[in-house]
Amino acid sequence: MSLTPIGSFMPTVTLLGTAQDGGRPQPGCQRPCCADLGAADVRHPVSLGITDEHGQGHLIEATRAMGEQLKMWGHPPLQSVLLTHAHFGHVDGLGLFGRETLNARGLNLYASSSMLSLIDATPQWALMMEQGVFTPISVSTGSEHALSENITVVPVVVPHRAELSDMHAFIVRGPNRSLLFLPDHDRWQETLDHHGAPSIRSWLTALKVDIALIDGTFWSADELSSRTQHEVPHPPVSETLERLGPRTEGDPEIVFIHMNHTNPIHRPDSDEHGQVTALGWSVGEQGMTFTL
Repeated sequence: MSLTPIGSFMPTVTLLGTAQDGGRPQPGCQRPCCADLGAADVRHPVSLGITDEHGQGHLIEATRAMGEQLKMWGHPPLQSVLLTHAHFGHVDGLGLFGRETLNARGLNLYASSSMLSLIDATPQWALMMEQGVFTPISVSTGSEHALSENITVVPVVVPHRAELSDMHAFIVRGPNRSLLFLPDHDRWQETLDHHGAPSIRSWLTALKVDIALIDGTFWSADELSSRTQHEVPHPPVSETLERLGPRTEGDPEIVFIHMNHTNPIHRPDSDEHGQVTALGWSVGEQGMTFTL
């Protein structure tokens, strides 16, 4: 049964970026994947905008492309920022909330204790805390946080390179549907073992999500010519498709996000993109929205 939102807006989420931390084109890349890209081919680092029933905005990830992302989103009044982890493209826009740019005050900043400790230890970010730009709120796996009367978020810890902080995905629960935001993790087997789940489907069922935006960084394990996937671990899309097979009745909607500039699924005319959609799954597009 659908519930009527309290405010005048139906809660929605908007995908504000679909690329891995370096964006597309990636700085310094002269390979065919980045050469001669037009304005329509530019992809921002991954980020998600949540609009609650009052029209207030809640931003997951703070990227350097925030200006374009807020414009795409329609500039809702921001109430909170949520961070999954400390890797570059997910936090390099934090400084934009400071006096030099947005001059924000009292934004709720949801992050894990290790992420908040890193902020306190980073002079520029620590100064912003002292100036009252953010109100820190520590999250941990399984804790539930209300962003509004109709929107709650639940952090879910997942294994990922923890040089600077741990990594939490977020479940966003609305009045009618729930969405998982999982831009990064190392390997499916590690994530599933950590949560005691035998398969991707069983894990998503246990999380009770209707939509899953999941790590699609690389198409295959041999995609990086200069570095091994052991150095930059992410589950390849090809492996995820093997584990999932075709979409069946009752499955959540699965959308691949956080694509590296080398990933061929960026191109709708690629064979790899066609393999994703032929199985009933989707590739994320900037600006796509989901009603909760």
